Order: sequence, then C-alpha cells, then structure tokens
Amino acid sequence: MFTGIIETLGTVTNVVKEQENVHLTIKSSITNELKIDQSVAHNGVCLTVVNINNDEYTVTAIKETLDKTNIGKLKTADIVNLERAMKLGDRLDGHIVQGHVDETGICKSLKDENGSTVCTFSYNSDKNNITIEKGSITINGISLTVVNSKKDEFSVAIIPYTWQNTTFKTLQVNDVVNLEFDVIGKYVARLTNF
Repeated sequence: MFTGIIETLGTVTNVVKEQENVHLTIKSSITNELKIDQSVAHNGVCLTVVNINNDEYTVTAIKETLDKTNIGKLKTADIVNLERAMKLGDRLDGHIVQGHVDETGICKSLKDENGSTVCTFSYNSDKNNITIEKGSITINGISLTVVNSKKDEFSVAIIPYTWQNTTFKTLQVNDVVNLEFDVIGKYVARLTNF
C-alpha cells in the first residue's frame, strides 16, 4: 500500500527490453535505503526492486504492466515519481493507494489559476471507473482531489509545491498519465453495478 505522497524523483538511466519485459534502471536519492524484493511505486506503478548498484536500482515491468500503464513509454533521462510502500502506524497523508493502475488518461489542458494550475484529464469511461467531486484520484502516483468530475473527464488543482516537486513540472497537453481511481469508489461502483 502507498499514500500517493511522492518521496522523491528518480531519473531513468537505462531501459532494456527482454522478450515482453522491460527492465528500468533508476538513479535516485533513496537507492541506498532500498533492498532487493522491495516494492516501490514508479509514477504510481508498484514494481519490485531486482538489482541495486551504487545509487541506481533496477525494476522489471511485465507485459500486463506495460499494456495498462505509461511505464513502457519511459526512456533514458525521463524523471519518475517515487514512493516506497507505507509503514504500518505512519500517518496516511494522501489516501489509500494500491500501486495498481486502472488505466491511462490523457492531459487535455493546463490552466494557470493565479497560484495553482488546473489540469484536466480524459479517460475511457467504458471501463466503469468513476470520479466524484472532492473525491480522491491518483495521477502518476500522486494523491490528488478531483475538482471537476464528469463522465469521462476530471480536473485537479495543483499547488506550486506539488508542481515543482513531482513530474507535473514536465507535464504537457496530450501526455499519457497513469490513473488509479479511489479504491473505495471502485468497490462501491462494483457493488452497485455502476
């Protein structure tokens, strides 16, 4: 489990394709605290550390992950949001995040609002994922609050701190992002056959 509060950014230093898998090597300030077999969220995708070498570590993404996320689009020098799994007993500053991306979305607009940036994203509503006004959403691993909920679109307002300290600072219109919808909302939708 994760919280959607990004710890640090990492930089992709190597991408190796092996059959249908992709091995990503990441340089980060938290590498010295990691261990083999540890779960780390990369842009909201839970991946297992399989190798550590000095200040770099490697994770492997399988076909299922590559098909449902933007991880397969990463290339050398790209930055990624990083979060280690939460510790029991710690504060839950974001919301409950599983690290299991439901689908990707597309950034439709970025609008400066004199102190924040309103970002609008579209997604495929045929997959029965939903947002609600003032509900939680995870975008590239970042826990955020929905400010404008529609059937296949929603917006979030990003404060300057989040903008500068996450991959939002590189976000552009038409970029593909990872979306994890609120786990409680997913169960409610399933129970009510939304």
